[in-house]
Amino acid sequence: MKKTFHFIVVACILMTAASFFRVSGQDQSGRIKYTPDFKFKDGIYLNFDQVKSNSPIAKAKLLTSADYNDRDFFKKVFESGKIYFYDEMGVRQEVDKSNIWGFARNGVLYILVQDNFNRITFVGNICHFVADVTTYDTRYNNYSPYGYYDPYSSYGYGSYSPYGSYYSPYSQQSIPRNELKQYVIEFETGKVMEFTVENVEILLMKDSTIYDEFVKLSRGKKKELMFVYIRKFNEKNPVFLPVN
Repeated sequence: MKKTFHFIVVACILMTAASFFRVSGQDQSGRIKYTPDFKFKDGIYLNFDQVKSNSPIAKAKLLTSADYNDRDFFKKVFESGKIYFYDEMGVRQEVDKSNIWGFARNGVLYILVQDNFNRITFVGNICHFVADVTTYDTRYNNYSPYGYYDPYSSYGYGSYSPYGSYYSPYSQQSIPRNELKQYVIEFETGKVMEFTVENVEILLMKDSTIYDEFVKLSRGKKKELMFVYIRKFNEKNPVFLPVN
């Protein structure tokens, strides 16, 4: 009888504890369910593993003359293209700006894409953000080296000059263009992908119910509802992060 009573008491305690963790949003490993109120620790994140563990290089460990309270603190730290800091062993380290993942300011994450930092506007098992990137358009010049326009070169043919010499029809030119592009991040791996129907399908495959719903839609509807399904996926499959 005593053993039975003891078993019942222990079971009740365990059930109560489990209920508490579910209600509070905290699991037994000391991690808390992500919500928009969650604040990432301010500092520089060398890689995505540091994002997942919420353990950046803190401001106090950075070697810089910038004022920690300066609104442009991180901008000044990145100006030289090199970041200097003390590691956990107190050893001085340096890393190129181009090799870091990003930083957090006021609890908000910013990811480095090309040479610009872009705010992560939507965090979850599938993150979403918009980046200002530079792309290049390749154009061809149809003018011959002798100064006259050659209509045949547009069709991929070379031409013979009046002097009997053959010249290439193409004078290639790369023209830079700035544009806003949407991206998603797979939180489990940190992989950054373009925000396309195909990539969203791949990410949704981890939840068969949501994935099956999505693939049954027409392509037009998929494009229209991509973000809606990402939100559904994140709500059903929340991210848990270390308690600050």
